[in-house]
Amino acid sequence: MKITILATALTLWPFFASADVTISDGWARASVLASRPAAAYLTLTSDQSDQLVAITTPIAGNVTIHAVDTGDDGVNRMVEIDALDLRSGEPVTLAPGSMHLMLMGLSEKLEEGTDLPLILTFASGARMEISVPVLGPGAMGPQE
Repeated sequence: MKITILATALTLWPFFASADVTISDGWARASVLASRPAAAYLTLTSDQSDQLVAITTPIAGNVTIHAVDTGDDGVNRMVEIDALDLRSGEPVTLAPGSMHLMLMGLSEKLEEGTDLPLILTFASGARMEISVPVLGPGAMGPQE
């Protein structure tokens, strides 16, 4: 009987285990107009391999993850990615000029000094609600 209980517990363990993701250096850049897309940045570190598969916010119709791809012509272009891979213990940084969250269909412009609520959903089923500060339109990060 003990072996059956242990075997069942070990079989179900992956369904109950979820990655612990730490978010740091989160921020968004103030937008000039609500009709223009905005960007948000952060660093994610997971204690287990996982994927960031969805991001939402109550003030944008759509939030996508964008990476930067350099074409054969040497020109950098934004490309939407479906999921952001998180490897165990390896920080993934979204920063200006690199990967970022693109917020489209804003219901209001992002005002400096306010906070942007974000809901992050991971492939493991984990979900995090965070809030990041909105910095000035020319900001390059929270370290300024």
